[in-house]
Amino acid sequence: MTSKRIILTVLLLALFSASQDLSAQKGYVPAPENIQARQEFQDAKLGIFIHWGIYSMLGEGEWVMHKHRYDWREYAKLAGGFYPSGFNAEEWVRAFKESGAKYLTITSRHHDGFSMFRTAQSDYNIVDATPYGRDVMAELAKACAAEGMKFGFYYSHLDWYRADYPVGSSSSAIPRGDRSKNDYASYLNFMKGQLTELLTQYGPVHTIWFDGYWDHTGKSASDPYRDTFDWKLDEQYALIHSLQPGCLVGNNHHTNVHEGEDIQIFERDLPGENKFGYSGGSSISALPLETCGTMSNAWGYNIADQKDFKSWEDMVRMLVGAAGRNANLLLNIGPRPDGRLPEVAVQRLKEMGAWMKVYGETIYGTRGGFIGPHDWGVTTQKDNRLFVHILKLQDDVLYLPTGTRKVKSAKVFKDGTPVRFSKADGGIVLSVPTPGNDVDYVVELTISQ
Repeated sequence: MTSKRIILTVLLLALFSASQDLSAQKGYVPAPENIQARQEFQDAKLGIFIHWGIYSMLGEGEWVMHKHRYDWREYAKLAGGFYPSGFNAEEWVRAFKESGAKYLTITSRHHDGFSMFRTAQSDYNIVDATPYGRDVMAELAKACAAEGMKFGFYYSHLDWYRADYPVGSSSSAIPRGDRSKNDYASYLNFMKGQLTELLTQYGPVHTIWFDGYWDHTGKSASDPYRDTFDWKLDEQYALIHSLQPGCLVGNNHHTNVHEGEDIQIFERDLPGENKFGYSGGSSISALPLETCGTMSNAWGYNIADQKDFKSWEDMVRMLVGAAGRNANLLLNIGPRPDGRLPEVAVQRLKEMGAWMKVYGETIYGTRGGFIGPHDWGVTTQKDNRLFVHILKLQDDVLYLPTGTRKVKSAKVFKDGTPVRFSKADGGIVLSVPTPGNDVDYVVELTISQ
């Protein structure tokens, strides 16, 4: 380690050590800038998720190290050949912006332990361990700032590479050698150092998005979804909020929200659903909600997955379904090892962007409508405007349970064509015009109490 790196490490350690008086964070009260960030987060509705690392070189997704039980020393040699010559931060961010997305969340370090940013905590990073030698996170942070897009980090709690990481359910399968070096105090210190770097080297950070909590599967008797391993999340969350009070903390732990978290994350499932089996241990909280989902099947680049990309219509349905449940959609892309986005992903971003240019007003800044999700679709709401998103029309009339609310007018959103409606028991019946080929036929109602 160079003297410059040693000095940087000491300064960073001092920064988070100074914040330890906040570590308990009991009775967490979010700062005013955090409350504002939560509202802006809910208004944004669409974000882009990026899974990118040296695992991309093998073309089998981000879990390839675990899938094949690769020895940590052999896997680490991938870094010596990682040279994403086609990476262009400005091109990425322009493509994301064209889709209508308002924020970006990218893997700073995934479960394989390789850091995609300049870090003084380990040489195992994109700047020191690869011939590429560039800090792609710094370039993306700059490009996002230039385009007005918010920038945040995914950060893995578990690590298949480091010897001091305490062995968990997934990490036990990786040939790692001497396990006697497991030392969570050491590993926690490492994570705090990296979190401090992420929050002090890249400007305003929109979100710290944790993953990997579920690697420790010991359950408590009182709560089968609560792990008995103490990750000391309160210390990590307090550190984040002390460095950037407006940074939103989320954790993909598949359990109920923990104190100190600012958003609630659902993996693949929409809030209230459990089709993929990740949401059985969590109820819907009052925090801002986010569903993360893939464009194809994999999160990281998978060379065999290109044929499985969802259509833009399906992606729009994902977005609308999330918005109607008062949640954001964090839509994932796995860039190629050369640093370029898959062509089909770029095409999907353009197609979604074209739809958002027409219908964005029914998504941005809305909240889930007072009429909950139905088989036919969902509603979103902005003040006294209720947007009825008809995703699957089964008849030419549609009953809406409006209760005591009075419907003053109804019209087709995209062209203002009036829609006839009549009163019915506890609601109204819309006479819905033929929707044609619209993936989401939107009727706007003006409501008064």
